[in-house]
Amino acid sequence: MRLLHTADLHLGRQFFGKSLGDDHAEILAQILAAVEAHRPDALIIAGDIFDRAAPPETAVAQFNSFLADLAAYRETAIVLIAGNHDSGERIEAMSMLADPRRALVRGALRPSEPALVLNDPHGPVAISALPFAYEYAARDCFGDPQIKAPSDVVAAQVSAAKSGLPAGARWVVVAHAFVEGAAGTDSERPLTRAVGGIETVPSHVFEGAHYVALGHLHRPQAVGGHHIRYAGSPLAFGFDEEGQEKSMTLVDLGPDGTVEIDFIPFRPTRQVRTLTGLLDDLLGDGVAPSDDFIQIVLTDPNRRIDPMKRLWERFPNACSLSYAPLETKSAEGPSTASPGRLDSPTELIGAFVEFSCRRGMTDAEASLVADELARSATLDGEAA
Repeated sequence: MRLLHTADLHLGRQFFGKSLGDDHAEILAQILAAVEAHRPDALIIAGDIFDRAAPPETAVAQFNSFLADLAAYRETAIVLIAGNHDSGERIEAMSMLADPRRALVRGALRPSEPALVLNDPHGPVAISALPFAYEYAARDCFGDPQIKAPSDVVAAQVSAAKSGLPAGARWVVVAHAFVEGAAGTDSERPLTRAVGGIETVPSHVFEGAHYVALGHLHRPQAVGGHHIRYAGSPLAFGFDEEGQEKSMTLVDLGPDGTVEIDFIPFRPTRQVRTLTGLLDDLLGDGVAPSDDFIQIVLTDPNRRIDPMKRLWERFPNACSLSYAPLETKSAEGPSTASPGRLDSPTELIGAFVEFSCRRGMTDAEASLVADELARSATLDGEAA
């Protein structure tokens, strides 16, 4: 049995206010190309299909078009779950017209979790799709007041799913959770609404599953075992994801439930990266113009006038600009204005020049400061 696992599309998301519509179109095209090339028995999207509960119409139309194109591959089933960014009701509505023999779309909690059962020459494979839900919704659904954390929610869902498995079936679980030991990024939203609550789920809650297709964390990774995996997001959504290799996970499930895993890299149209250097160097011929999403870190000793306007001419998707820390270091460490220096205007001005220019005052500057302080003192005396 072959599975293609992806997650966290976040359709409708922007990057620092810039549309990702074209970037997402390319990603969806690459998923369809992977389906065409590898012919999986099921495509799994493990939550966060959209970036928010009420996504823009363009994002909904984009995903509907993707599903219409996917329908042409009749040998490939589709498994979708709602993530914490999605509206469970919206995702559940997609199931109304889906063929239950080749689709499992789960948005809202149920006290029972019927599996999608597919067959290969070695027997049945049951896929359980567990949509994301908060603790209060799970307490109502399962009638259990002891559900107080995300781990309790997932445990209740897994228990409900196990009760309906066909005898002897290999088992695949799709879930949207933060599993203990996994590494997150800056762009994920917390999974619990309890102040100070623990949002992680122990990996042993999935005991018995032969493969666990996870969503929520944007970094591709295994956790708690090579068969428990985050596919990760297809696009980087923050500069802390710079350099991450984004990919789809191709899973071959053997007759005995063992898995072989391969990765199909995504090729985004625009990368996320950082450029560091002097403004004049970044604007020079040594640095090629780029449409990538870029954060600029200038190392100029002094702040430049309106540098972003000039940078946008070469880097139209430059998103932020900062300066490398400006501090003058001595053998004792960074230079600061000690309390004693604050009593002397000359010393205080000298400390400011050291901090902002990373050097001491020149003789000409010191002379100018002395003249201005003397003139100020004279004016103060006349006013008195």
